[in-house]
Amino acid sequence: MTVYIVVSIIAYFIGSISFSVIFSRKFAGFDVRDKGSKNAGTTNVLRTVGTKLAIITLICDILKGVIAVVIAIIATNIWKELDGNLLKYLAGFFAILGHTFPIFFEFRGGKGVATALGVLITLNWKIGLICLIFAIIIMAFTKIVSIGSILAAILYPILTIFMTDFKFSAILVSILISLLIIFNHRENLKRIRNGTENKLSFKK
Repeated sequence: MTVYIVVSIIAYFIGSISFSVIFSRKFAGFDVRDKGSKNAGTTNVLRTVGTKLAIITLICDILKGVIAVVIAIIATNIWKELDGNLLKYLAGFFAILGHTFPIFFEFRGGKGVATALGVLITLNWKIGLICLIFAIIIMAFTKIVSIGSILAAILYPILTIFMTDFKFSAILVSILISLLIIFNHRENLKRIRNGTENKLSFKK
């Protein structure tokens, strides 16, 4: 039990490193959470700072999810008696939770999509790739990032059921990850319903 708790805490701390805030403060002179959509994520960095910094932020946020799951894998290799499947999924969930509610940045974080992508690819690259391609297609048609993210989040637990060994822990945590991503987009859902959601632009 101790290892599960320690790995989850480490994953949460890794997720709590808000690169969008760090980079915007360092290179643009403002906190990205004070501009645009006021969200600490790649899309808002793209809109308020620029493409180059948005790409760097995206890569770093993805790596947070990758590193968290890799730490769980290493722990499983050291302590053979652990349920490696459960530990990996817990690490992924807490990394996304840290990104959403970062302890180092007043618990005001992003929506967790990029970090979730890193988690998905590391847990099962086929599922991660399918969700990524699906999201990109939706975004290409709608020009709205949030719609692609939300629909990909819904697709994720469905793919987990049909493309992995039917393990309760994996399915349960995949559903929790999906619900967390959808919850983080609650304001976007309101704007989508009202027809006021921002569309993606690369003019900056």
